[in-house]
Amino acid sequence: MQNQTANHRQFTRASRVRAAALTLILCVAAAPALAQWVGVLKNTPAERFDEEDMRLFLEAARKAVNELPVNETARWENPATGSRGDLTVRKSFQWKERQCREVSVHNEAGGRKATSVNNLCQIDGKWRLVSPSELKK
Repeated sequence: MQNQTANHRQFTRASRVRAAALTLILCVAAAPALAQWVGVLKNTPAERFDEEDMRLFLEAARKAVNELPVNETARWENPATGSRGDLTVRKSFQWKERQCREVSVHNEAGGRKATSVNNLCQIDGKWRLVSPSELKK
């Protein structure tokens, strides 16, 4: 019975983290990029983030898009879980009169490693993911 309870707690915690990640995506992603973000998170280290991992990652992401100059990196690490990552601003650019940044994201958690490059633009005062196809329009 204890093993079932522990498994249920672990499943519930994982569900909360996934729900938090999906909520973040819904708040951050532009509509055309939503499917891209869901695909980006599937089978990646982000699925294995606990709440503290997610907090540290989001803090580094905010720093990267709001403060860092091009070619600078924001790093994060959670010694309790061993999860870590970094976000590097590769370039700043304008798109439809909006400030944008190309950011390389590398994360490691739960035995998974992943790197992706994402375009984020300020839309309605928030940084939102913009797909490469949207940038061409």
